[in-house]
Amino acid sequence: MSDQIVLLRPDEQGTADGQSSKARKRQWGAEKRSEPLSIVHPAPSRRKIVLGRVAVLTTVLAWVGYVVTTVLKQLVDNPGAGFRFGTESLSYLVVVSFLTFSALMYLTARQGALTRFRAHRRVPRGELDRHFFDYSEGITVLIPSYAEEPEVVRGTMWSAVLQEFPDLSVVLLLDDPPFPEDPDVLRRLEATRSLAGQITETLKEPAARVNAAYARYRRRRDQEPELDAGTEVERLIAEYEYAAEWLEAMAETESVEDHVDEFFVDLVLMGLARELRLVILALTAANAQQASPGPERIAELYARLTWIFNARVSTFERKRFASLSHEANKAMNLNAYLSLMGGTWHPEQTADGTVLRPAGVAGPAGVPDGGALSIPDTTYVLTLDADSLLLRDYCLRLVQLLESPGNEQVAVTQTPYSSFRGAPTRIERIAGATTDIQHIQHQGMTQYGATFWVGANAVIRKRALEDIVEISTMGGFEVRTYIQDRTVIEDTESSVDLGKRGWTLVNYPERLSYSATPPDFGSLVVQRRRWANGGLLILPKLWEQIRNRRGQARPVLFREILLRVNYMASITWASFGLLFLLAYPYDSRLLSPLVFLAALPYFLAMGSDLRDCGHRFSDIFRIYGFNLVLLPVNLAGVLKSLQQALTGDKIPFVRTPKVKDRTAAPALYVLAPYLIVAFSLLTVWRNWELGNWGNAAFAAFNAVMAAGAIRAYIGLANSGVDMYLGVLNWLYVAPKKPKALPPAIIPKTPEQVDWESLLYHGDRRLNRDLRGKNDRRKRAGSV
Repeated sequence: MSDQIVLLRPDEQGTADGQSSKARKRQWGAEKRSEPLSIVHPAPSRRKIVLGRVAVLTTVLAWVGYVVTTVLKQLVDNPGAGFRFGTESLSYLVVVSFLTFSALMYLTARQGALTRFRAHRRVPRGELDRHFFDYSEGITVLIPSYAEEPEVVRGTMWSAVLQEFPDLSVVLLLDDPPFPEDPDVLRRLEATRSLAGQITETLKEPAARVNAAYARYRRRRDQEPELDAGTEVERLIAEYEYAAEWLEAMAETESVEDHVDEFFVDLVLMGLARELRLVILALTAANAQQASPGPERIAELYARLTWIFNARVSTFERKRFASLSHEANKAMNLNAYLSLMGGTWHPEQTADGTVLRPAGVAGPAGVPDGGALSIPDTTYVLTLDADSLLLRDYCLRLVQLLESPGNEQVAVTQTPYSSFRGAPTRIERIAGATTDIQHIQHQGMTQYGATFWVGANAVIRKRALEDIVEISTMGGFEVRTYIQDRTVIEDTESSVDLGKRGWTLVNYPERLSYSATPPDFGSLVVQRRRWANGGLLILPKLWEQIRNRRGQARPVLFREILLRVNYMASITWASFGLLFLLAYPYDSRLLSPLVFLAALPYFLAMGSDLRDCGHRFSDIFRIYGFNLVLLPVNLAGVLKSLQQALTGDKIPFVRTPKVKDRTAAPALYVLAPYLIVAFSLLTVWRNWELGNWGNAAFAAFNAVMAAGAIRAYIGLANSGVDMYLGVLNWLYVAPKKPKALPPAIIPKTPEQVDWESLLYHGDRRLNRDLRGKNDRRKRAGSV
């Protein structure tokens, strides 16, 4: 029952809250602000950095003071207190120490982020144009998609297509079953398949115009010894006017139904149009002042227009080919295409379906030749989730970083994604707030060399992937695994694999990428359960990386180890630690104001960060309640990791639902927060009777926070619906389908022989059929 997810769709069961599937009703307490934060982080003041250091020092001193003045003092003053009190003291100290350690790591990473934001200087646009002028390297944007809404995928593809990059390919990796029987699923799949062709057709006119304008300018430069500067500037202005008006016209035709659509129109389309109009303003001013950019600069500005409109867009479906892995996860979807890059492949029909046979090295254009599939290789790959959006110069700035001196060993760079503003639901607003906090954390981890790959949007050096590839065979076909799928947090494991090979990762200190946040509790359960699963399994690889680097005279700094361990394992100890604090009646003598003092800098710093990200300082309490209702989800993810460690079985990859309607949550995860409230109230009553005022106050606080979170993030009515559906799912038993017998290769008549399977599989199925015939003959003889 806990693994069943029910998606409520308008064409099947109606929406969960009676809304239209096209618009989600804005809740009280949702986010009013729709303007995104600035791309460049404001430089923190010296006071803020000093206070951050004070927060770190206060946390450490408060913990040391608690150990000395409370735990050790109680053990010394009560030598005959007994085994139970000693065990309680030790376990409480362990819980407090782990939670304090996580708070300390937050403050440490935050301090690193503040340092980076203060030191960051944005690369001027002119330097980017100069760097990429006559640029010969390419980048391929891979967008893995499974059962996504076509509108969601379309926005992501356009944000990738409109990247200003000289040689850009965008490939939608469709992972849906290619031949669905459900007509509604088929319609959605066909709509998604048609996106690449629609975008290509839309780009034809502007691409043809700007390409022709650039070609004419180059001819004039070659043929005329001296060009009229004023005339050339006016011609360039006309082309920029056309490009800006084209983008503005597209923005006007877009349907804006939610805050993500609003972001796409205002920041992706109009943001690029505003950039072009800034160029128009500069060129107009130059003309008015009877000045002009040099011929080379004008060529760079013409080239910039061609970068915008000349992307190649295509779709690839790995499940059409029997020779590629069909493992149901995003990692193997990416790996399947990566393994084909740089080659030409001939499709061949077999008894098991179409297989791809290598035919040679792909040409630069990657155009199919005589039925062959030619997939060019590129220097860089960008993996982009189908619910993410990139700002206009994401690729330019991140590739320029990779090609800067000193970054030759950087394998992956990214801007950790931020949340879309204007969330219509309370849970999406708070989940988005935690996403923005994580953005700061990831930026700070780069300061200490502890960057982790966050898979939603990352620019990857293809050569680094080739360095960590693992090659195996399955059914006689080569399977190349670049991104590990052993756990459902494949990007985290790949970060460690790259580190073992001497590669590094860097987060670019700007906000250039945004990703959707689950808008309801059901979809959030799927996402957070996946995030909590796998970190423990990757820890042994981290120790191996540490040993390798020590052997290479590149020791891992202690802060890097601490940050990495906290990132991979903190959900485990935080979940179990909070469970112990909620459930076990610890002796009140172990309580101390110093515990509160050790946690206070963490909450104050988080409140300050939330306010800097456009949220409210008081959201620290809402996030606390949010984490309480997610406690069962995190525990389930941790237990799944332990199950995988014991059994060796892979945990199924469950994608976060991305639908307009509400996703029903498993009944167990809805019921558990109510049990937390009930048990907390029971704890309040028990400790009130015993006079343990500290424990009673803590339990009362938890009860209030959890109850508020249930009302705000799950909803009382939705709770009833989800638990009712959970009971139905538990009671319902699907009728058993008769087991289909495989067709016989050798039936009664030669005309019915499946000769293709016989030739392809050989004696594997033949022996089975002959045994069946012999058995029937024996039975007939005995009768």
